[in-house]
Amino acid sequence: MNKQFLLTPYHKNINLNNRVVMAPMTRSRADNEGNVPTDELHGLYYEQRASAGLIITEGAQVSKKAVGYIHTAGIYSDEQVEGWKKVTKRVHEKGGKIFIQLWHVGRISHPDFHNGDLPHSASALNPNEQSYTLDGFKDTVTPKEMTVEEIKTTVQDFKNAAANAVKAGFDGVEIHSSNGYLFHQFFNGSSNKRTDEYGGSNENKARFFFEVLDAIKEVMPQENIGARFNPSLHGLFGMTMDENTIPTFEYIIKKLNDYDLAYLHLSEPFTDVSEISYAVKEIAKHFRPLYNGTLMINASFDQEKGNKVIEEGFADLVAYGKPYISNPDLVERFENNLALAEWNQDTFYTTGEKGYIDYPIASKQIV
Repeated sequence: MNKQFLLTPYHKNINLNNRVVMAPMTRSRADNEGNVPTDELHGLYYEQRASAGLIITEGAQVSKKAVGYIHTAGIYSDEQVEGWKKVTKRVHEKGGKIFIQLWHVGRISHPDFHNGDLPHSASALNPNEQSYTLDGFKDTVTPKEMTVEEIKTTVQDFKNAAANAVKAGFDGVEIHSSNGYLFHQFFNGSSNKRTDEYGGSNENKARFFFEVLDAIKEVMPQENIGARFNPSLHGLFGMTMDENTIPTFEYIIKKLNDYDLAYLHLSEPFTDVSEISYAVKEIAKHFRPLYNGTLMINASFDQEKGNKVIEEGFADLVAYGKPYISNPDLVERFENNLALAEWNQDTFYTTGEKGYIDYPIASKQIV
């Protein structure tokens, strides 16, 4: 293989040994009363993958109200902070770098997680999806439209979570503003029908996100903050695109040039959007000219495509999801052009070691 751009160091706001990023992935292994990450599972899982240029953890809920899936670790309690300390220590001892993804699912939740209370969202609109609860999949419900006071409380929740991330030893945080979750619900016209300062115009729909970003800036340097977006998400998590969807993201991403973030993390379309006239089909190519900082791209990249997107200048970093589940040594496999192990999708969201910390480490020998 020609030069592997994925394996070159990167130094711009964020200093990385290589450009291979472990994408954030929900794994549901915090199956204890406090949703606390554990040393024997989470610690080993992330340590095994420490050769990544950067690890972005699974989404960690910023409050009890933010949860929407079973057995996901949080970052709002002292016990959770202590659990994450063990994780970051193991990654750092291996020379790795690790950010935690800050998460609030909004309406993609269920009253079962909230003692019978409704989940929160931008507007009272049911996404008509399913939520994975302790009793299995259940239909989502119509959420409660957040009051301005509840929005301000949630801003504080994100700020507190970021402060906890600092205590836990993380190198930074990623704001999960993607994939149909709470911030995305404010961005999207199909989920946000508000008529106050958080709805209507692009500026208003993005206000909540930027309030959170500005709050997190108060507890850590901007260069330690990343943000993730999925502009052409359509037909998943209750998201439907319209003529203003892409202009909204263009507004947000241009405005992010006023900040000095670690990176902007974008996803290529999760589904076939070739027939959706409003959609951008090639996200990296479209948004690269609009953003001056570090751009990370994700979704369905292999080794060849990852090297190519960096070589062509459309992205600086590439985030890999599923390949990192079954290939803890993904960087070493790329270095030696080794075949990748297949993942077992049946164990993505189960508990315990199987399909989590038991994937083999490949030999260094080229095959």
